[in-house]
Amino acid sequence: MDKIMKETEDKAAKAVEFTSRDFASIRTGRASPSLLDRLKVDYYGTPTPLSQIATISAPEARLLVVQPYDRNSMAEIEKAITQSDLGLVPSNDGELIRLPIPQLTEERRHELTKLVKSRAEEGRVAVRNIRREAIDDLREEEKKGESTKDDLHKGMEDVQALIDAKIEEIDILAEKKIKELMEI
Repeated sequence: MDKIMKETEDKAAKAVEFTSRDFASIRTGRASPSLLDRLKVDYYGTPTPLSQIATISAPEARLLVVQPYDRNSMAEIEKAITQSDLGLVPSNDGELIRLPIPQLTEERRHELTKLVKSRAEEGRVAVRNIRREAIDDLREEEKKGESTKDDLHKGMEDVQALIDAKIEEIDILAEKKIKELMEI
C-alpha cells in the first residue's frame, strides 16, 4: 500500500509541475524567458528547442533578447518566432534578436484568462485520473487478499487527501497566473 501511495504522490506531483510549466508558457505583459520554452526551431533539418541553440534573457520588463550560439541559425529562429502563436515581432541586428513584449489588450487578457482556466481544468482532470488509478490499484490489492477492508478504506482516504492537496495547488497556481494576467 505504501508503494501505491508513493507512486500516486509522484504522479500527482508531476501533473502539478506540468501544469505549472504550461502556465509559464502563457504570455503576460511581462517578459519571461519561459515564454519561448515550447518554441522549436528547424536547426539543420532537425526541430530543436530554442533554449538548446540560443541564450534567452529578459534585460528589461518588456524585452526578451535571444542570442544564438550559431549566427547562421538567426533566420530560422526569427522564422520560428514569427510563425508561433505568441504574437511577437522579432528585431534582428545581426548578433541578437530582440523581442519587444507589447502591452496586452483587455480582450486578450480575458482570452488568456480563459486559457489558464482550461489548462487548470486539464491539470485537475489529470490528477483525478491518477486518483482513479490509485483506488483501482488499492481495490485490486484488497481482492488479492494482500490488504483488509480497513486498509482499503484508510488507503482511499489517504489518496483522496493527497489528491485534494494537489488540486488545491493547481487552483493556487491558476489564481496567481490570472492575477498576473490582469495586472496592468
